[in-house]
Amino acid sequence: MPVAVYILGLSVFALGTSEFMLSGLLPPIAEDVGVSIPQAGLLISAFAVGMVVGAPLLAVATLRLPRKTTLVTLISVFGLGQVAGALAPTYEILFASRVVSALACAGFWAVGAAVAIAMVPTNARARAMAVMIGGLSIANVLGVPAGAFLGEHLGWRSAFWAVGAASAIALVGVVALIPRIPLPERQPRLKSELSIYRDRQVWLSITVTALAAGGVFCAFSYLAPLLTDVAGLQDGWVPMVLALFGIGALVGTTIGGRIADAHLFGVLLSGITASTVLLVALAVFASSPAVVIALSFLLGVSAFYTAPALNARMFNVAGAAPTLAGATTTAAFNLGNTGGPWLGGTVIDAGLGFAATAWAGAAMTLAAIALVTVSLRLHSRSRIVMAVGAADHEAADRAQRR
Repeated sequence: MPVAVYILGLSVFALGTSEFMLSGLLPPIAEDVGVSIPQAGLLISAFAVGMVVGAPLLAVATLRLPRKTTLVTLISVFGLGQVAGALAPTYEILFASRVVSALACAGFWAVGAAVAIAMVPTNARARAMAVMIGGLSIANVLGVPAGAFLGEHLGWRSAFWAVGAASAIALVGVVALIPRIPLPERQPRLKSELSIYRDRQVWLSITVTALAAGGVFCAFSYLAPLLTDVAGLQDGWVPMVLALFGIGALVGTTIGGRIADAHLFGVLLSGITASTVLLVALAVFASSPAVVIALSFLLGVSAFYTAPALNARMFNVAGAAPTLAGATTTAAFNLGNTGGPWLGGTVIDAGLGFAATAWAGAAMTLAAIALVTVSLRLHSRSRIVMAVGAADHEAADRAQRR
């Protein structure tokens, strides 16, 4: 694996910490800026909306720009967004800073994924994406719990300052160690890249990714109040449980990245099914502290076990447009990260309680399983058609030679 792929993974650590650290900071943020916890949860959705919009928008806008220059610019803007969030005097300004940071984060993900995929052979795509997603997993192991710890002891703004510092370190790594990627001799054309959206398999992949991610983050976004208000744990347990989720994510990414290239649909079906079962268990046993802690770890495993396969699937069905394929995957994940917290907040506002977010998440992942099955059938059917066509062509050639 080229060293540049690992540098991209390290950069994703800063991006992922910012994206997910609010799961452990919602109560103090809500209290400080004078909003409810569901309203504070919309800050997670705001970041996700920025990712959804920013990924394809910036992928298109930077299509003909040098890759390294684009990455340097985007990580710089992201870092400035963290500083703005740390200094934000009101909820509205904090909300805007999250959107700006998300736009830059989305662009970095889209361009970085395209660079990583371009540097490895087709049969190593899932492993390359596993390295990048590994940065996200480490963010959940170290960054998110550290953010919760800082928030508890030094105030939630200190977590934003810490991510700003991590972004500066990532910037140095990109400048020093990412090679200058030459632009292709044939300039990419927007029209040909956009043609991938005519393929129903692309849309199936988008929907499956959004539902699978949304189902997990419907519950995960409100894990802190679930741990304290429902399971009855002390606030000090929140960083530890978030770290367990992150360790599970790292384990899941490692395993999924190893086997997804050879068993892509098997990983998707088994991983999303496991997430569904675990979410149901979380809803049922939400008042049992020991069970909730164990389920948090296992949910991290199942959610991130499928992530390399979801990324690789998109690049497989949209291989003619690698930049937009990466952007589309990023947007799809964050459609889920937008819809999940929104659905969870709606459930809480309806008076159903924090545990009900896991039931809502399970409904989303169940729909994802159904669509993976549809995609697998279409994939199998197209392979049969191609095999029959190849056999007919070979028979015609033999007949001609006679």
